[in-house]
Order: sequence, then structure tokens, then C-alpha cells
Amino acid sequence: MPHILIVEDEAAIADTLVYALQGEGFATTWLSLGAAALEHQRLTPADLIILDIGLPDISGFETCKQLRRFSEVPVMFLSARDGEIDRVVGLEIGADDYVVKPFSPREVAARVRAILKRVAPRPGIESTSALFQVDSERVLISYRGQPLSLTRHEFRLLQCLLEQPERVFSREQLLDALGVAADAGYERSIDSHIKSVRAKLRLVAANAEPIQTHRGLGYSYSPGHS
Repeated sequence: MPHILIVEDEAAIADTLVYALQGEGFATTWLSLGAAALEHQRLTPADLIILDIGLPDISGFETCKQLRRFSEVPVMFLSARDGEIDRVVGLEIGADDYVVKPFSPREVAARVRAILKRVAPRPGIESTSALFQVDSERVLISYRGQPLSLTRHEFRLLQCLLEQPERVFSREQLLDALGVAADAGYERSIDSHIKSVRAKLRLVAANAEPIQTHRGLGYSYSPGHS
């Protein structure tokens, strides 16, 4: 039974989520503070966290940033703010979804189920090339024999590119690989993730450029530049 941690300071909203999620077969824990959520995730990790942005102690954004220092648990933000910049920031710091209040509890439960399905590891080790090895079960990619320290989003982006060498993926297609809807503004966050992946690859091979940019189109993995 997947365990969902709800971090929300409004009791009425939290109760609604608890009722909806338990009705779908999820176990739930409700906390109202970001610091308490971080401690809970260290001691008894949840399978997914629903995180309000406007918490009394530290913001949901700051909670997620601190969370990403030790955990890649899926995060769904809840917020009354529906501006594009908030959605973009949420994705860039590692969120998997962003839901605006007021919301449908049934839709949130459906989104939770969809996220858990997307992040479920595919079994086995896939030898992508002589230079890259992808271990989906351990969520690990090695490059030239060296394991890369990737976030979950970075892992899925690189995995997507490696699976189809030379294919040019648009930003919208790469967002789909992350399981994120291609809402306005989200596409720009792909550039930020690609930049980070490239920096980590250069730490292993400074002159290699396995990820190619196709101006106006997107990105591809080019084995010839690895």
C-alpha cells in the first residue's frame, strides 16, 4: 500500500485529501509543517509527498529544496498561486506536479496514482552503449564506468535520450518523459535540466558532447560525440 505524506496547514483541505486518498487505497500521514515533513521523510520515507507551498514555518519551495538534498521522492505541490513562474520554479526544484487550489480531490488522487506509476522502476540493467550503462532498478546511469550523481528528473531525461540515439526530442516530448504536462512555460525548465546533465558529463569527459542541441527543435544523444 503506497504511503502518501500530506503537508498542509489547513485542516479542512488535509481532511479532504486524506479521505480521497484513503478511499483509493493509499495510506496517509498528515503534517502541517515543512520541518516536520523533512524529519518524517528521513525516518519513515513516504512514497509520495503532497506539499503545500504556503506553510507556516518554511515555504513548500524551501522544503522541497531541502528534501532534494537527501531524497528523490515524488512531490506534488499544492498552491493558491497559479502564475507561470510558480509552476516553472516548482518543476525546476524537482516537483512532479503542481495543483492549484481549489482542486478536485478525485483528480488529485488520480494524479498521485499516475505519478507513482510513472516513477516505478523498470526492471533490469540496460547496456545502452560502450560508454553508458543504465540501471533502471537502481535509478543509476554510469558514463565511462563512473556513476553519475543525477536527480530523478535528470536520470529520466538522459535515459530517454539514450534509448533512441540520434533522435531529436522536442522539449515537449522530454517533458512527457518526465511525466509533466507541457503547460506554458514548463518547456524552459528542460534547458536547465539539460545544462545540469551536461555539466555532470563534463566532469567525467571534459571534451565530450554526447547531448547535442538542435536549435529550434530540441536535443538528441549522439554516440559519435561521446
